[in-house]
Amino acid sequence: MAKYLQGLGSCDSRSHIVHSAESIRKDKPFSNFAASSLVLQSSSPSFLIFRQNPEHHHHKMEGGLKPMDAEQLRENAHKMVDFIADYYKTIEEFPVLSQVQPGYLRELLPDSAPTQPESLQHIFDDIQAKILPGVTHWQSPNFFAYYPSNSSIAGFLGEMLSAGLNIVGFSWVTSPAATELEIIVLDWLAKLIKLPDEFLSAGQGGGVIQGTASEAVLVVILAARDKILRRVGKNALEKLVVYASDQTHSALQKACQIAGIHPENCRTLSTDSTTNYALSPSVLNEAISNDITSGLIPFFLCGTVGTTSSTAVDPLGELGKIAKSNEMWFHVDAAYAGSACICPEYRHYIDGVEKADSFNMNAHKWFLTNFDCSVLWIKDRNALVQALSTNPEFLKNKSSEANMVVDYKDWQVPLGRRFRSLKLWMVLRLYGLENLQSYIRNHINLAKKFEELVAQDPRFEIVTPRLYSLVCFRLLPPHGNEACASKLNNELLDAVNSTGKIFISHTVLSGTYILRFAVGAPLTEEKHVNAAWKVLQDEASALLATSLG
Repeated sequence: MAKYLQGLGSCDSRSHIVHSAESIRKDKPFSNFAASSLVLQSSSPSFLIFRQNPEHHHHKMEGGLKPMDAEQLRENAHKMVDFIADYYKTIEEFPVLSQVQPGYLRELLPDSAPTQPESLQHIFDDIQAKILPGVTHWQSPNFFAYYPSNSSIAGFLGEMLSAGLNIVGFSWVTSPAATELEIIVLDWLAKLIKLPDEFLSAGQGGGVIQGTASEAVLVVILAARDKILRRVGKNALEKLVVYASDQTHSALQKACQIAGIHPENCRTLSTDSTTNYALSPSVLNEAISNDITSGLIPFFLCGTVGTTSSTAVDPLGELGKIAKSNEMWFHVDAAYAGSACICPEYRHYIDGVEKADSFNMNAHKWFLTNFDCSVLWIKDRNALVQALSTNPEFLKNKSSEANMVVDYKDWQVPLGRRFRSLKLWMVLRLYGLENLQSYIRNHINLAKKFEELVAQDPRFEIVTPRLYSLVCFRLLPPHGNEACASKLNNELLDAVNSTGKIFISHTVLSGTYILRFAVGAPLTEEKHVNAAWKVLQDEASALLATSLG
């Protein structure tokens, strides 16, 4: 861990960042990040930025660090870029899953904030010694848990620019470029994944960047709620019913709680292996019929493309017909799998999206856009605005009053918002469609490779069909003793994660404990997949030897 703190030169005020297109051309968004992609050029060896110098820990810069100063920013930002670049260079040296115990940091940090300023070097020392041990390294090539949370050079540069401009773009007038770039870039992305024209800004619809898929489903459920209540009366809230499968993300449950939907009116419909855990239209129809008979009002259906547990794909076309015939809002959550739709061979998984009222994907999962950037498209933007708009006197302005512009404050829960479209714009421009398609396909091919490795070992089984870059599998219990299967796989999970070499996660399907292996980190290569499989095999052998012994 200490390697990257040695021998790093810093830069004087003439230093500049040179962005190399080489890594982009090679489809390696973080390939040799430190060495080739962010190059810091210096003509002054005046100091070493990571050199230990305890006597200067509490020494102010000449004149002190100002709130903002171009040259101080240049000097210190170069140091931070060096630190981050070298973190990526050495990222495989860390345990992927943090091995600290709860409360570890309180013992390492003071009880109160400093009265006098400290040096940036002192803070770097603390990051190395105290913070990084408590970090789980999501960008490690050996991170295979949950779903990925991509970082990239382009995304990083966009995030840096957003932080530098630091605008608060709640209304068009507060930074016209922030609003207009978001509209344009989300139209670009909608066209890349071939969404219907109704989701584009030229009509009644359009896109908006939310923080997460949880926020996206919340704002559309609020829009759907208010739309139906305008029709049937405000007192009908207790009769409104929401439908989704038992594989739908828990964010929907939270959205229902916030929206005031009665808990007993949230229908979580069972799925099983016969549909590969997709929502069955017949099960949905039956639930809706029963509720209508009971005097309830079906109003919201959430379909998923690429469920959290197993990447199940709900049949959007059939679900959309049911939603339309019952005048329900149909939302599609493609948080993880939506990115794959830029590849023509994976676009068919969202066939039927033309029947949806809203569609969501997370560019920050598998689209090289640093967190947070969750993209929501909606066919009727007025439904969002009517549910979420406020117009206090202090925000009134000519452009908004004339209804000439989009004010994104009315498309989201908070007022303030960051210039997040810069990240997506950078990603689309610096990588381009062909490289992004290759990036997605590479991860899917690596997952296929892992699936083949698992299938070749008779001690393991693949549990659900692999559709994207997630493999669901488990270690079979000795002698077919299913009673100990969950315990065995839980122990295998703990064993492999405790090595620090890889990090995987689990789920439960039809009562069976299952291991998940999700390929999607920008630095992951075939050698990492092979090494991960060896760790799993070795730990499985040790476990089985113990259980048989």
